[in-house]
Amino acid sequence: MLHKNFILKYLALFLLLTASFAFGNFLSFAIHYYSAQETISNAVGNWGLSFQEEGKRPVGNASIEELQQYDAYYAQDTDEKNIYLTFDCGYENGNTEIILDALKKHNAPATFFVVGNFLSTSPEIVKRMISDGHIVGNHSYHHPDMSQISSIDSFSKELQELSDLYKETTGQEMKKYYRPPQGKYSETNLKMAKDLDYKTFFWSLAYVDWYQDNQPSKEEAFDKLLGRIHPGAIVLLHSTSSTNARILDELLGKWEEMGYQFRSLDYLVEQNEKNEA
Repeated sequence: MLHKNFILKYLALFLLLTASFAFGNFLSFAIHYYSAQETISNAVGNWGLSFQEEGKRPVGNASIEELQQYDAYYAQDTDEKNIYLTFDCGYENGNTEIILDALKKHNAPATFFVVGNFLSTSPEIVKRMISDGHIVGNHSYHHPDMSQISSIDSFSKELQELSDLYKETTGQEMKKYYRPPQGKYSETNLKMAKDLDYKTFFWSLAYVDWYQDNQPSKEEAFDKLLGRIHPGAIVLLHSTSSTNARILDELLGKWEEMGYQFRSLDYLVEQNEKNEA
């Protein structure tokens, strides 16, 4: 009887260990699978960055060389301390002109990627951007998830409606510089943008500055924007951010003290085309 109980206990232990091992393998597989799926999803649908060393260019979802075939950029491959300032403008809430004042003080060119709402409600601010020497770029008319648009006609319509409104508002042709709303994109989108003669711009430095009810502190902003700045950075900031409006003058000064200079995206494009020639 004792021998039989021992065998039953041993068998139960064996079955428990086997089940635990099988469950562990399943759990490991599930975690690996869903993590891989998330990585694939992020790589295809959302622009993302991995910062690996302070002061160095982060690794993007695609490399500079891979984006180059679509006339797309996320940073400049350079050791020169160039910074390319860009602002996404969804709506106006009183911060943009403060930002423009800081840029003017530091003689810093920027590109403002606007949507239809901003252009239609704040035409005088857009005109000031132009008179101050900045570029106004295309962020689409309605700010949709452009990666879900597979038709060239629908894709073109989003950009053309904004371009038409810009010309109607300013009397000028809009520069064909495009930033995908929320950084959502697909390879098809990049190809369509290129076929429409647009250049696409992602970014190599940004921080969470868009939540109106949870604006970052000055210290939090400086921690990210000073610690992660790097040569050839395309910086993305939001014009709606009260933190950005409050710190920009000081931030630009600190970057200058670090030896950086501010360049227009035109310079980045020109340098790239010169290198390709």
